Amino acid sequence: PQALSLALTNLRQEMVNDPYFAGVSSFDPARQKTALLFHAKNDLPEVRYQVLKLLARSGAALRFHAVVADKQALLQRETARRQQDPHYRYNPDSIYDHLMQSLFAKFHRLADQYELYIAKRGNRERNQAIRIAIQAAEQEFEQKFGLSRGGDDAWHIIISDPKQTVCLQAVDYFLWAVQRFYEVRVHAETGEEVREDRFLNMLWPQIVEIHDLDFGPQRGTFFTKQNPLTVATRFSEKGRRKQKS
Repeated sequence: PQALSLALTNLRQEMVNDPYFAGVSSFDPARQKTALLFHAKNDLPEVRYQVLKLLARSGAALRFHAVVADKQALLQRETARRQQDPHYRYNPDSIYDHLMQSLFAKFHRLADQYELYIAKRGNRERNQAIRIAIQAAEQEFEQKFGLSRGGDDAWHIIISDPKQTVCLQAVDYFLWAVQRFYEVRVHAETGEEVREDRFLNMLWPQIVEIHDLDFGPQRGTFFTKQNPLTVATRFSEKGRRKQKS
């Protein structure tokens, strides 16, 4: 949304002009970090908090959907496939395309047209592969729900970058919050495992659905407002028993 893009730009400019951040390396334009765009991995905790607050204030105008794959489950599948076919070679792009197909094959809001902004990955051009993944998602949608969303003509795919398409910076923050929830860290002093759920909790009102592909039943588990994604539901002993074998 244009309003979100403007709000993020204004917030960043306000911070750039704030003496509090003077001399901070991430605000040095030459380093091409927070001075140019928000990126949760690079931003200071103070910056993250302000961005998260801004996103949380967006209310129902901002909605987030995601699919999540377990790295260990992916490793097991790739190992099994390699054992079955010694000539098979792992292709990381295939996982990205599979996740994209899974995300866009779901029954979300219907519209006459869809504008899909995708952050460019590296220096390689993968427009055709992305379009094929969307086509596969459209076919899967039609098979599942018995109706069409308009086919290829309804989808307008724009390969961009977060600096040019500012709302991709918001997507980065949502994905970072999901990553911090799932990826365990070890406390430096106590040695205990830590999962940070506070970032995800802060954004949960904007999250419509997170489909955990490798947790629970064969089709995975859908975490929604009615079935919230929490440390207890996902990582407690009861939750672990639901983990796919």
